[in-house]
Amino acid sequence: MGLFKHKAIETVEEANRRAKKILPKDVYTALLAGSDSGATMRGNLSAFEEIGLIPRVGVELPSKLDMKTSFMGQPIELPVVIAPAAAQAMHPDAELGVARAARRAGTAIGLSNFASLPFEDVARENANAFAHVYLSGDRDIVAGRVERFRKAGAKGLIFTLDLSGGRTAFQPRDWGSPVYPDGLDLAAMIRYAPMALGNPSWFFRYLRRGMIPGLDAPNMSKGDGVVPTLVGGLYEWMATPVPTWDDVAWLRELWGGPFMVKGILTPDDARRAVDAGATAIGVSNHGGNNLDTTPSPLRFLPGVVKAVGDQAEVTFDSGIRRGADVVKALALGAQSVMIGRPWFYGLSADGERGVYEVLESFRITIERTLVGLGKSSIHDLSADDLVVPPEYFLNLGSSRSAGIVRGEAAA
Repeated sequence: MGLFKHKAIETVEEANRRAKKILPKDVYTALLAGSDSGATMRGNLSAFEEIGLIPRVGVELPSKLDMKTSFMGQPIELPVVIAPAAAQAMHPDAELGVARAARRAGTAIGLSNFASLPFEDVARENANAFAHVYLSGDRDIVAGRVERFRKAGAKGLIFTLDLSGGRTAFQPRDWGSPVYPDGLDLAAMIRYAPMALGNPSWFFRYLRRGMIPGLDAPNMSKGDGVVPTLVGGLYEWMATPVPTWDDVAWLRELWGGPFMVKGILTPDDARRAVDAGATAIGVSNHGGNNLDTTPSPLRFLPGVVKAVGDQAEVTFDSGIRRGADVVKALALGAQSVMIGRPWFYGLSADGERGVYEVLESFRITIERTLVGLGKSSIHDLSADDLVVPPEYFLNLGSSRSAGIVRGEAAA
């Protein structure tokens, strides 16, 4: 044993504190993301705190609690999935470390269009890998990327609608927005040298491996062998028109397999997604990175679940920070949840090990919550396990709110 024993990450907030301590300010600001005043980011978190849990005592439980579920038709051991997000300059382990950690935890990974490593490499580390795609470039370019993901063994396609193109890219933030260099030429290295020198622990992680932080977007390649920079990929995306439901139907037909439309809040949009061929619905407000003051997706979840019925699987993201949050989302009808910032924090704090410890913190706190509720399985959860304030759930499409009766949003 060494002189100092590693202290495992016990909570997402602890991982966040470690990430903030080690990362340069611009890198941490990119990780934090959000838009405008950050009202939606804060609301995503507070929405979970408003819902209470009803403990049950004296219940005999098995030694091993059941947390198995499926994500886009694929079985997973933990109902917490890695959401696609552009992991740039956080840790040398990058997406390969995230994929290995997810595999070890028994769960799946979604890989962003703007990831720093090729989908092929990530799928080799975790066979339960799902490709994320934006509508970026013309249809021939998108079709080429989709075919590439198919050949690499993608288990499904995730199509994000709630953060699309130049109309919503590069959100202004009251706390400042990061600047992304378009490559690391000599001028850029000189400009960013103080950042590296001011955060030696972060910089030496790369130096020890003979690396520099990745600034490319290899999954945005057009098949000509040229790998665009992250900024170059973003500019192509920003120049592409915002997708329509016709685009959703086209992409679903092109792909032909498990297909998630992510960024859904209203029952009407959920039904449109199903009509366009979606096999999974991602209830999400993009973690507060799109239209600020949008309410938490948790307030919309029962309405979406009711709208799609058994026609599509429903997953949830935005604001998940602990096992109790996962349990609440599952009790309201989600089949699984996805996390973004939590795995980013873990990766930044300690690479692959940090991501795995964050996932294990979810496993431990889900189990603790199930025990407190007297449940032996996540499939036994329902709205009857929750205390929900009056008018908490939104009757979407109108200015009125609706209560919830035994897990169903009022019509």
